Amino acid sequence: MKHDNCKEGGFLTDPEIENYAEMHTSPESDLLHDLNRQTNLQVLMPRMLSGHLQGAFLAMLVKMIKPSFIVEVGTFTGYATLAMAEAMPENCRITTIEKNRENAALAEEFFEKGGYEEKIELLVGDAMDFIENLQFGSELVFIDADKRNNKKYYELILPKVKPGGFLLIDNVLWDGKVLDEKPDKDTQAIIDFNVHVQNDSRVENVLLPLRDGILLVRKK
Repeated sequence: MKHDNCKEGGFLTDPEIENYAEMHTSPESDLLHDLNRQTNLQVLMPRMLSGHLQGAFLAMLVKMIKPSFIVEVGTFTGYATLAMAEAMPENCRITTIEKNRENAALAEEFFEKGGYEEKIELLVGDAMDFIENLQFGSELVFIDADKRNNKKYYELILPKVKPGGFLLIDNVLWDGKVLDEKPDKDTQAIIDFNVHVQNDSRVENVLLPLRDGILLVRKK
C-alpha cells in the first residue's frame, strides 16, 4: 500500500508548497537555470535533477561547512555539483563520479561554461572502480547514485571522511515507498540502508523530508 502523503510527481512535498518554498529561497544562478532547462530538453527522466530547492540547500551547507574537498557519487547532469561549486571556498575541489557518459558530457559542458573545469574532477564509469582510490580528508560527501549500492558507497567512503565531516544521501524516502507494507527490492534496499545508518554508532544523523528525502549524516 502506497502511503497517502506521496504526492503526484514522485516527491512527498506538495507541489504548491515546494513552489512556495522555491519562491522564498535565493534564486538559482543563470548557469543553473540554463542547465535545468537543457536537462529537461535533452535527458530522459529529468526529474532526477536536484533542482533549485535542493541545490540551494546543498550550497548553504557548503557555505556553512567551508570544505576543502567534496566527493559526489552520481553527477547526473551536474546541477548539484555546480550548486556546490558556486558556494565552495577558493581552495576547495570536487571529485564527482557519473556512470552515464551522455549525462557526464552535458555536465562537463556546463562545468566548462561556468569556468569550474579546474576545480571539478569528473570521473566517468562505475563508482566502485573509483571510490577505493579517492583521497582521504573529505569534509562533505553527496551520494545520489544507484540506491541498491548506498550501503557499499557509504561504507567505502565513511573512513575517508574527516571526523566532524558530513555525508548526504539522496532519495531515502523513495516516493514514500519506504512505508509500503510489501516493498519491492529497490525500496527494501533503501529501508535497510536507512536502518543501517540509524544503528551506526560512528555517526549521528537526521532524515530530512526535503523533496524525496535527504539523510544528513555527521561522522563523530
